[in-house]
Amino acid sequence: MNKSLTFRLLNENDVDEIHEIELASFSMPWTKEAFYNEFTQNKFAVYVGLEDDGKIIGYCGVWIVLDEAHITNVAILPQYRGMKLGEALMRNVMEVAANNGAKTMTLEVRVTNHVAQSLYRKLGFQDGAIRKNYYTDNQEDALVMWVNL
Repeated sequence: MNKSLTFRLLNENDVDEIHEIELASFSMPWTKEAFYNEFTQNKFAVYVGLEDDGKIIGYCGVWIVLDEAHITNVAILPQYRGMKLGEALMRNVMEVAANNGAKTMTLEVRVTNHVAQSLYRKLGFQDGAIRKNYYTDNQEDALVMWVNL
């Protein structure tokens, strides 16, 4: 990984940069208010950012509840994709979750998002259930995936 790339825990001061990545990444992006609430109201939420020379280029949100971690969202700016940065970010988040007492981690991914599924499988995630009509933009199903940390 490039020497100018670093990981850090994010906070409410990072919402604008996180939201830019969200808008560039998802057909149903979260609002700025949703992220702000994650930082100020959700005691279970932890967000890890990946920075390139001080600019946030990727982030991952996870809720750590007792010994379970649930990935809420993960995204890398489009111009930084295909460089294995998503893998590095996920590995870092898995470590953060484990260090905070999580024994398992779960996430949902679109059934058609084979690139993400391949990454998650590489990280040890296994296929779980299908959540029918999970995504409200097109009623696409979600594949639930999980891993022991």
